[in-house]
Amino acid sequence: MSDVSTTSGNQLSSAVVLAAGEGVRLRPLTANRPKPMLPAGTRPILEHVLNALIDTGVDDIHLVVGYQANRVRSHFGPTYREIPITYHTQTNQLGSGHALLQARDGPEGSFLLVNGDQIVDHRIVEAVGEAHADAATLAVVEGPEAADYGAVSVDGDDVTELVEQPASGEFRLFNAGVYAFSQRIFEVLETLSVERGELPLTDAIQRLIAADEHSVGGVRTDHFWIDATHPWDLLSLSRELLSRGWVDAPAIDGDIYVDDTAHVHPEATLVGPVVVDSDAVIEAGAVVGPYAAIGASATVGSGSVLQDVVVDTDTTIGPNTTAIELVAGQGCELGAGLTVAGGPADVVLDDQVHGDVDLGGVLADRVGLGGGVSLEPGALVGPDATVGEGVIVRGRIDAGSEVVR
Repeated sequence: MSDVSTTSGNQLSSAVVLAAGEGVRLRPLTANRPKPMLPAGTRPILEHVLNALIDTGVDDIHLVVGYQANRVRSHFGPTYREIPITYHTQTNQLGSGHALLQARDGPEGSFLLVNGDQIVDHRIVEAVGEAHADAATLAVVEGPEAADYGAVSVDGDDVTELVEQPASGEFRLFNAGVYAFSQRIFEVLETLSVERGELPLTDAIQRLIAADEHSVGGVRTDHFWIDATHPWDLLSLSRELLSRGWVDAPAIDGDIYVDDTAHVHPEATLVGPVVVDSDAVIEAGAVVGPYAAIGASATVGSGSVLQDVVVDTDTTIGPNTTAIELVAGQGCELGAGLTVAGGPADVVLDDQVHGDVDLGGVLADRVGLGGGVSLEPGALVGPDATVGEGVIVRGRIDAGSEVVR
């Protein structure tokens, strides 16, 4: 298998990004926007993805959009960092292979393919592009996550089998979701049919392997790679980005990053790693960090203490709030004296119980909380819900609900 240091000098300049899915396991955060638009630090996940591509020399980007497509189009527009974006629409979400097929009239010749909902070091993308020589090349990572992301069997530099949901734990190599393809991938996809409501990309890759055992190459990498599968993963994702300094705001002191347009009161305290984005306000006496990402135009009230939090854009946190392990969406209005104590907790998503999760709570977009509200560990509040003063929130509150004492 090729090592990440392998180079050929033939870096691909076109890329397709799959950003059509909802991300159902990230509800309630994805009720009104697709997973790629959720915050990674203070920027949407998809911005980090596009940055990785552009940093490798890509100058032709094709975005496949579907669920809440306008959220992606309106954010990025026709260009990003002066690189043109062509949009392709997947009307029905029928799997990754079907999504790629929507871009068959897009890139000419060989191209890169990445998922729009996972963050990878640009060096992984670069290595896959440089090593690409035949029908397909993919990045391979070693770790226990094979059962979650799909196992890979290899023979030297060749990928010999993809196992989507391995029944045993004997597999240690898995598919990192970074690919390079020739136009042959479209020919194969067009011969396949949607089964059980889905056309997976891996079916087409397996068909390539079956046709020619040397047609799919593997590039082994141990560079940074992370995915957000559940709402609490946004906290670990933010921690990783902050630890690596992968933020846009300038550093004002070590690992404290503050945008030039943000206002941090002289009597507020920032504890790194922490990032405060554009036009955000941190009021007097607040202590923010470590591992806090405060989004654009957000406000943190006086005397508040925030640690291990992701606060999205335009959200206001009232004074004297104490919050640990909190994810707050866009446009939330949180009253004074909010208490979020942090996990561990048992969290129920789609009738599945996830035990011992480190999560104080999740507030989806435009949640309103009255003064003195407390979130029990693992609480999930849907978009547009309102919670009255002094309420103790346990479990899940559905979208648009009104809860009073």
